[in-house]
Amino acid sequence: MMNNKIFTVGGLFSGVGGIELGFSNKKKFKIAWGTDFDIYASKTYRKNFTHPFYEKNINKLRGKDLEAVDVLVGGFPCQAFSVAGYQKGFEDERGDVFFQIIRLINELPKKPKVLLLENVKNIYTHDKKKTFRIIQDSLEKTGYCVFSKIMNTCEYTCVPQNRERTFIVCFLEGKHAFLDPSKPKSTYFQKVFPPEKIIKLKPIQYFLENAEVDEKYYYRQDKYNYRELSQSVTKKNTFYQWRRVYVRENKSGLCPTLTANMGAGGHNVPLIKDDFGIRKITPRECFNLQGFPKNFKLPKDVPNTQLYKQAGNSVTVDMFKKFADIIYNTLLKN
Repeated sequence: MMNNKIFTVGGLFSGVGGIELGFSNKKKFKIAWGTDFDIYASKTYRKNFTHPFYEKNINKLRGKDLEAVDVLVGGFPCQAFSVAGYQKGFEDERGDVFFQIIRLINELPKKPKVLLLENVKNIYTHDKKKTFRIIQDSLEKTGYCVFSKIMNTCEYTCVPQNRERTFIVCFLEGKHAFLDPSKPKSTYFQKVFPPEKIIKLKPIQYFLENAEVDEKYYYRQDKYNYRELSQSVTKKNTFYQWRRVYVRENKSGLCPTLTANMGAGGHNVPLIKDDFGIRKITPRECFNLQGFPKNFKLPKDVPNTQLYKQAGNSVTVDMFKKFADIIYNTLLKN
């Protein structure tokens, strides 16, 4: 007999909805709501989803006003923990958002059965692991059993992007606990997580636009760095990066980590060589390299700088498809 149980999902810090998209399997999950306060990301989100969306800062969200959900997901802001930042951790006011998550969990009509949180790799080791211990301790005191793993997009999906992130999966404990930490080999979740690694990646060409790319993306002789680029960017099907004064070739065949600051300057956007010259990859290609389907709509009234930022700020959708399957089966097993 087939199981027709459908679980509900709520999204915090949704951005353009990458995590929600990973859970958008109508036979398994129903997205109840999403939230974000970035006006441009909100436009892209609404262009692609029809469920309720709250364009609010998390400080202004109230759990009692939100529908209770089975699974709460969110890639909470990482600036306070980033290697590239000032590494102030919880001393940074942006690190304070984590405690807003805890507040909302306690305010919701019913605590979610599962939490799935994502952050930068460095959150795990920041401040001699003190930051992560505070996070784990806070989640455990809220009633959750916590599991975490640093995972790379290119190792667990077919997407050729080097993107290491910390994933935190939490199950609500209680009279009938989902997981028993004292019996590490006794639970379904621990038997299937982390999933097996992928052996074969899709080729770079799969993620590039088939249509003719606008001239504005190309580097021609009028660009100050054209000479260096023309000497260094010589191979097709290879990603390059302009590092202000030199060119870096990504010899692994992977796209370098897409970042939010791609929108702050062209030098942050990966480069390729095609039949028409040397160019930076387009916003659409950045979304492709985050696993978004090619029919995902990019609003025409959102500037390219914001689209680059949205792609870099997002998650790899394929990673969350895997998490969705694991979480669904875990909920059924328990």
